[in-house]
Amino acid sequence: MNIAAVGCGTVGASWIALFYTAGHDVSVFDPAIEDVTDLRSRIAPHLPALRSLGFDGYGQLHLASSVERACDGVDLVQESATEDIEAKIALFRSLDLAVPSDTIIASSTSSLLLSDMVRECRNPERCILAHPFNPPHLIPLVELFGTNKAIIARAVEIYGALGKSPVALNREIQGHIAGRLSSALFQEAVHLVAEGVASAKDVDTALRDGPALRWSLTGAFLAYHLGGGKGGIQSYLQHLGASQERRWKDLGHPSLTEKTRNLIADEVEAAYGEKTIDELESLRDQALVESLITRSKRKA
Repeated sequence: MNIAAVGCGTVGASWIALFYTAGHDVSVFDPAIEDVTDLRSRIAPHLPALRSLGFDGYGQLHLASSVERACDGVDLVQESATEDIEAKIALFRSLDLAVPSDTIIASSTSSLLLSDMVRECRNPERCILAHPFNPPHLIPLVELFGTNKAIIARAVEIYGALGKSPVALNREIQGHIAGRLSSALFQEAVHLVAEGVASAKDVDTALRDGPALRWSLTGAFLAYHLGGGKGGIQSYLQHLGASQERRWKDLGHPSLTEKTRNLIADEVEAAYGEKTIDELESLRDQALVESLITRSKRKA
């Protein structure tokens, strides 16, 4: 498959590494990339983890001088440019004109609505949301939304063949699915720290070694389905639904004032400041690879 990757920032470079090691030819456009050596240096940190997961097909990697050249004859465009709505509108207008009529144009956007981005496209139905979770080359999730069911079905096949776990939204919504769930958890995490209930490190530990560990295997609904015993989710909601509602009413609604921002930054620095961001990312990626390998063995 021939793929155009537009944007080679944190998300774009991760996508490019996955496409490339999955054996696809990737044509990249990013005005900030100086040359092919620069491009390769940006994806190089991701390659060892992908090799350990069996991604060692290696297609061709090209650096294009324009959007039009990058999109010439491709089957899929993965757009990962800056999160600015006016820039996205202009970019999608250009992409719509540049690619063949049956090419899927997919956006990695985490914060913008597809309907806003494609408002000036002649063929908006082939434009979709394909939002990954960071880092895209390792986290299986990709959230899909589009108005054409046949194109979404094609996208499910494409991303599924890359080892992703595609989920399709029935309608668009700000933050999609995972972003909203993450925001809800982060809101309460900030509240707990801001109110002096616990340190940032202990909040992270409580989440990582408690609900997150269970939810990584079950998700939220199955976790509570199992929590209901033989009666399942119906039994749980009947007997413990009221306790959920009491907690919902007591959840915090913090504001990210300067005082709160500084408090959170100080807490995070105290918890993790002995390591650089690069070191923390490396440790995270190693743990993700180990988890994915274990999951693969369990499925087999």
